[in-house]
Amino acid sequence: MNRDKAVERDELIEALWGESSPAGPNTALSAILSKLRRAIEPARLEGRSALTINLPEGTWIDFDAASEALHRAEAAAAQSRFVDAWSPARVALHIARRGFLTEHDAPWIQPHRARIHDLYGRALDCYGRACLEIGGAELAGAERSARSLIREAPFRESGYRMLMEVLAGTGNAAEALRVYNDLRVLLREELGVTPGGETHSLYRAILATCDERIEVAEAE
Repeated sequence: MNRDKAVERDELIEALWGESSPAGPNTALSAILSKLRRAIEPARLEGRSALTINLPEGTWIDFDAASEALHRAEAAAAQSRFVDAWSPARVALHIARRGFLTEHDAPWIQPHRARIHDLYGRALDCYGRACLEIGGAELAGAERSARSLIREAPFRESGYRMLMEVLAGTGNAAEALRVYNDLRVLLREELGVTPGGETHSLYRAILATCDERIEVAEAE
């Protein structure tokens, strides 16, 4: 993800060992770099005091592939071409859900992990929206995406709206209203705010359909 950036040896030593660097850290780093050069062939590490990686033309990089796929998906969704958005959104989702170096933790990892996490949330949102608009058998995908989005980003209202739309559209209006209430309670207790206008408008629309059904039932 930093292939265009020259990285100083001191920065690499800090990333690898932090305050626990071995005696002779430059020698230890050179040994690691020697192994790395062999492991990444035909790519090349270039430089001495500052190193860059030179990748062969056409090298496939998962983050770039996910970013490009998501860009295409979001562009298609913005034009209401949801069938065209479905496949690239799914590609981005499949790649981004793997996370970034999930078995490790270090300060330098966090910014990259945050970028992947943001991409994953956007992919969930785009894929779920495409599934919702396509409808039919894809509604299950929309519901899964909405629930995952709520779990990954509990303060992101789009996940709740998507789930409310899916539930209301499949005849579970009461469940949709409960989702809104869960969001309302969360925002009030954690942030002291209420759901945004778009979410509240959806809630009112679903509530109105419930009132209509009650009126029809009473008339019968």
